[in-house]
Amino acid sequence: MTTFVHRYELDPSRPDGTAVARDLAVRAFAPAAAWWCLLVGLGLLVVGPLGDLPAGDPVETWFADRRTPVLNTVSEWVGHLGATQVVIGVTVLTVAVLWWRTRQWWFALVPALAVALQSLVFVTASAVVGRERPDVPHLDDAPPTSSFPSGHTGASTALWLTLALLAQRIRHPVLRVVVTALCVLVPLLVGISRMYRGMHGPADVALGLVNGAVCVVLAWGYLRRSAPGRP
Repeated sequence: MTTFVHRYELDPSRPDGTAVARDLAVRAFAPAAAWWCLLVGLGLLVVGPLGDLPAGDPVETWFADRRTPVLNTVSEWVGHLGATQVVIGVTVLTVAVLWWRTRQWWFALVPALAVALQSLVFVTASAVVGRERPDVPHLDDAPPTSSFPSGHTGASTALWLTLALLAQRIRHPVLRVVVTALCVLVPLLVGISRMYRGMHGPADVALGLVNGAVCVVLAWGYLRRSAPGRP
């Protein structure tokens, strides 16, 4: 696990363009396509044989029944952490800072790749599955995508889990733990806010989290690196 997390520090060698293109295809996009097939299969199972998972209805109703003006405002602001504009902005800033600090463009590509993979999988899977939004009052305007999986949750997971991995470079142990915990907490809060606001059910959020996490792993490991002690 340590080798995987610190793989770009352990092997900072510069790859050539051909190697990057090959590894992107074989180690990122091909596994993402396989994951897309599994995600779509799960979504069609939910809207088909599982009858749209009525077991999630009490959860959606529970959140809707506990709305207050204060929680409405808090959930709105938390939800912004998974909004497209915020995710893109923070991703671009992260890529720029990484490139500036490390001078490793192949490493700086990782956050953008994680977010891009997540978005590609989410948008196309959502279009195929076509699940309806929860049957509760909505606090937000519904985007053109369907409910499964949660795009806000997936996008925030792809971004903030990547930032959690980057935080492992922080040398101060207490600060490293605090920053990591906050980065991991953000996607969970975004998912809860999306359920609270009536935009997604538990299954949508759960698969949004998984989608983002899978894309982070694929993006972080997209480039072949040599293990310590090997050429």
